[in-house]
Amino acid sequence: MAAGDRKYFSKQLVALLVSAASCSYFGSAPASYGQASAPEQNIAKKIPEEAKLLLSANELVYNRDADLVSAVGGVQINYGGYKMVAQKVEYNQKTGRMMALGNVEMVSPDGNRIYADNLDVTDNFSDGFLNSLRIETTDNTRIVAESGERVGGTKMILNKGVYTACLPCAEDPKRAPFWQVKAKRVIQNGVTHTIRLESARFELLGYPIAFLPFIEVPDNTVKRKSGFLFPTMSLSQNLGFGLSIPYYYVISPSMDATVTTTGYTAQGFLVEGEFRQRFENGTHILRVAGIDQAKPDNFSSGTSDAEASRRGMVASKAEFRINPRWTFGWDVMVQSDNNFSKTYKLRDLTGTDHTNQIYLTGLGKRNYFDMRAFYFDVQDADRTNTAEKQQAIVYPSLDYHYVAPQPLAGGELSADVNLTNISRTHDDFYTVDGFDRFRGLKGQTSRLTGELEWKRTYVTPTGLVITPLLAARGDAFALNMNDPTGYAGNYLDDNSATRSMFTAGLEMRYPILMTTENSTHILEPIAQIYARPDEQLAGRLPNEDAQSFVFDATSLFDRDKFSGYDRVEGGTRANVGVQYTGTFDSGYKLHGIFGQSYQIAGQNSFATDDLVNVGADSGLETTRSDYVGLGGVETPYGVSVTASYRLDEKDFEFRRGDLTTAYQNDTFQTQVTYTHLSAQPAYGFAEDNDEIQTNSKIKFKDYWSIFGGIAWDLNNDVLSRRTLGLTYEDECTIFTIAYTDTRDSDDETASDWTIGARLTFRTLGDIKIGTNTLE
Repeated sequence: MAAGDRKYFSKQLVALLVSAASCSYFGSAPASYGQASAPEQNIAKKIPEEAKLLLSANELVYNRDADLVSAVGGVQINYGGYKMVAQKVEYNQKTGRMMALGNVEMVSPDGNRIYADNLDVTDNFSDGFLNSLRIETTDNTRIVAESGERVGGTKMILNKGVYTACLPCAEDPKRAPFWQVKAKRVIQNGVTHTIRLESARFELLGYPIAFLPFIEVPDNTVKRKSGFLFPTMSLSQNLGFGLSIPYYYVISPSMDATVTTTGYTAQGFLVEGEFRQRFENGTHILRVAGIDQAKPDNFSSGTSDAEASRRGMVASKAEFRINPRWTFGWDVMVQSDNNFSKTYKLRDLTGTDHTNQIYLTGLGKRNYFDMRAFYFDVQDADRTNTAEKQQAIVYPSLDYHYVAPQPLAGGELSADVNLTNISRTHDDFYTVDGFDRFRGLKGQTSRLTGELEWKRTYVTPTGLVITPLLAARGDAFALNMNDPTGYAGNYLDDNSATRSMFTAGLEMRYPILMTTENSTHILEPIAQIYARPDEQLAGRLPNEDAQSFVFDATSLFDRDKFSGYDRVEGGTRANVGVQYTGTFDSGYKLHGIFGQSYQIAGQNSFATDDLVNVGADSGLETTRSDYVGLGGVETPYGVSVTASYRLDEKDFEFRRGDLTTAYQNDTFQTQVTYTHLSAQPAYGFAEDNDEIQTNSKIKFKDYWSIFGGIAWDLNNDVLSRRTLGLTYEDECTIFTIAYTDTRDSDDETASDWTIGARLTFRTLGDIKIGTNTLE
């Protein structure tokens, strides 16, 4: 063959290869919505100009009489990442057509595979035919067709096509997959970037369940396109059956919106809208929703759900990157009444408490800054909404943390600053078992806190780890709040106040490593002592951010065990304990912590009453604290047991803790948790609280599982939560249906049952009933 002929033949091989590659677009075509339009793409441009073509064949034949060039026997072509094999490749110079014959297989650079009996294309690869076509993609989707035709360089038409994302049955490959879509014609349009399935039939387990004249979806070259999304269904006690139909609209490359209409059999039509806009440095989402309730009396009388007719909500959420270190954003919601979003289960707005906030954050290598303003939206059925009126409005809360880049006296120096400014329109006051609790006072207060800490760690030759610590803290208060009427303590009736705290601390740890032939053990005794003056103004100031308090093994070695800045631990205190970790070659693992805290000198801050009695019955209010610990064991057989506990320092009575037992293997998994909280009347818990929670899942057949769970309030003998469900899951399909019944013994208006279901076809989408998490 002449050199010029070889060069021309190579060009035609390239045309053949790239033309076949165009078929690979079908392989990853999703059934999601893509961008409205995109310019026509020339697939050949994907191959670099400097790419070299490698051709291997048993023989190369040039027939000058017939103007036919052939590569025969074991033909292999590698070009620009594309690979193709065939038994024979022919190029006819008279007709300008090229054909690959016999078990044609091609692999594109993205890993998609195309199989065909033969491939016939024109020399400019704008038109061509494929017979017995099969496409397999890297995400295990498949398209099979009797024949395919490329028309005008912009369209590919497959005849009698079948699409599925299910793997063939290993035992019987001829068996129909779990689901598949059959179409008389499948048309890919390279101009509109869409795939149209005409005379489509959806089959489940080989049986047709839906017929559609056509389905048109975008191809994989685009990401967003206007159109209807999969509908969602719901079923609940108060709303009835609901059907949601969302429509997705592309406004521009940086803006889109979704409008959803939901029809409820009991309450009428709910309309939701969500507008999204992306900027160069962030995003903004605006949401609105509204309904005119048809049957408000379906809800419990006297609630905001029952008394409100026209209900609605507006929410806005945004985040912007000012620069690589600084971020600014907000998340706010306004609704017509205090329970609309929760009742109608609006996505991400169903919590009992919704935190409206605006924030500015900065993060450096050795420091961070966080400033936020809060408004707490309490969603409940109380039409007077007293719980929300009692919440504090925070404007703002500022936190700054800094670590010095250079050591000071060989140790680390750090600084913390906190500024909190809050106001409240109503007193948050209530009485439990004769104990008054003032969780918040009407008015306004501000606090500025600054603290310096220095610490250094020494390791002695014997392995003893010694860490000395010095800290200094100061607080300044501006007070403009109502006095707590009836408060038995000595509340500070001034407009301002200051206090300070100085700490000198020492921690010693001595890890002991013990090994045997089949195990390793680490036993680490720990002792701490913190010398401080008494807490100034203890119990005489408002307590807004240190109300949540739990003493257990996780907080045993904290320098200040209060959860916030409004209280500060004073007096000299020692913390003593031991932690252990053991591993065995047989697969067993053990871990545990046990210890106790001692008030050595000075006033015990946890025995000092404040407006919320935060230290009452905490286990730290006595000179010797309760014993605290946690422990666990893991076995190689799937069984694990973990426990956390607090035992009375006098008689070892069980005060607080939980015990969890779990088991898991290939077909069964379960977890049972028992929780006990002893009564703390002065802290707001008048009675003991004991609860058992359990969740289990049994795989009773390939792909099929049944799951369920309960929450049992032992004190009131009430099953507060019951869940039962069934699920099927394989490589291409997920189906789940669940029933959930929630009971609130204190507020029956909050009780409700729901049914949720989800059917997911991989690459096609979801069909949902309900919005709750099913597992």
